[in-house]
Amino acid sequence: MKLFAGIGGALLIYTTLVTYLGWTVYSWLNSFADGLNPWLFTAFWLILAFSYIIGRIGHRWLGFTILGSYWFAFLQYAVLLIPVANIIVLLVDFQDDLFLIGCAVAVILLLLFFVGTYLAYSPVVRKLEVTVDGEAAEPLHMVIGSDFHLGVLSGKNHLKRFVEKTNALDPDVIFLAGDLVDDDPIWYARYGMGEVMEQLKPRLGVYGVLGNHEYYGKKISLLVRLMEKSGVNILRDETILVANRFYLTGREDRTNGNRHSLLDLQPVKGKLPWIVMDHTPSDLKTPAELGADFHMSGHTHKGQMWPNRLLTKKIFELDYGYRLIEKTHFVVSSGFGFWGPPLRIGSRSELWSVTMRFRPTS
Repeated sequence: MKLFAGIGGALLIYTTLVTYLGWTVYSWLNSFADGLNPWLFTAFWLILAFSYIIGRIGHRWLGFTILGSYWFAFLQYAVLLIPVANIIVLLVDFQDDLFLIGCAVAVILLLLFFVGTYLAYSPVVRKLEVTVDGEAAEPLHMVIGSDFHLGVLSGKNHLKRFVEKTNALDPDVIFLAGDLVDDDPIWYARYGMGEVMEQLKPRLGVYGVLGNHEYYGKKISLLVRLMEKSGVNILRDETILVANRFYLTGREDRTNGNRHSLLDLQPVKGKLPWIVMDHTPSDLKTPAELGADFHMSGHTHKGQMWPNRLLTKKIFELDYGYRLIEKTHFVVSSGFGFWGPPLRIGSRSELWSVTMRFRPTS
């Protein structure tokens, strides 16, 4: 009963917000387009506002999912801009103030969409060097990608960008730190993304873990098979020795309440480095206490669209970037893809190129 009450309350708040925004947009449009049919506008506005939910009915409704993704971006910035615009309209007294201020808001929104799209689809390489205890003769060069959300909007062409940039770096090993697909792996298969992924050619292999969105899609077995066919080894709460050069632990995402503790997965390390992949950076204390050398995550998207990072910084001890805690090096990536709207504001699509060097132990 409480669940239904909560859903009903959230729906009421959302509908009220949508009504307010719709009324404001209609008033602005009506200021220069006389005769705009209010009923047609209302129908269009409600379809737009609930398009993402409509798209979840099935794959045939994919167009509504795409429309709904863009709606999320509009909604976030409209909530920030439109109330301010309304206050200005009330305070400022000059001719055609509603039209001009509305145009200013529209231009700002268009600029945000333009810049956000560019930042989402133009990935950069973040470079990092770390030094750990060990007696390896040569450095280990790693490339890390996360949060691809491969599907319709983060699609085959975007994956090609990752493959091209990664192969140009010529890494020893590639790590894919979760949320490889956007819930359902069907689009990965249908659009032939495996043909692109299998072009990755590191010397020591490609390894990945599951993220929360793989669990949301509930097709993990299919995802694992598709990735294995693409040359990606998915690790699920297991630790392996890679080419006698390092131990690698791939954890189940914390969405799986039955995942093993990191203590259960700890290797008998010896002189080889221990690398851990965990999609969500929810616990930095345990890897540091257990002596992991390198720990990588994604999940946070660095908030993806400002000012969301104010929230992720509150939730996670490290929501983005690099940090050294005791002897453990931590990296949290903002991700290569995106969730929902193909926009990034205050973050950027990225991959990490990390060189691990070794110092002899005493």
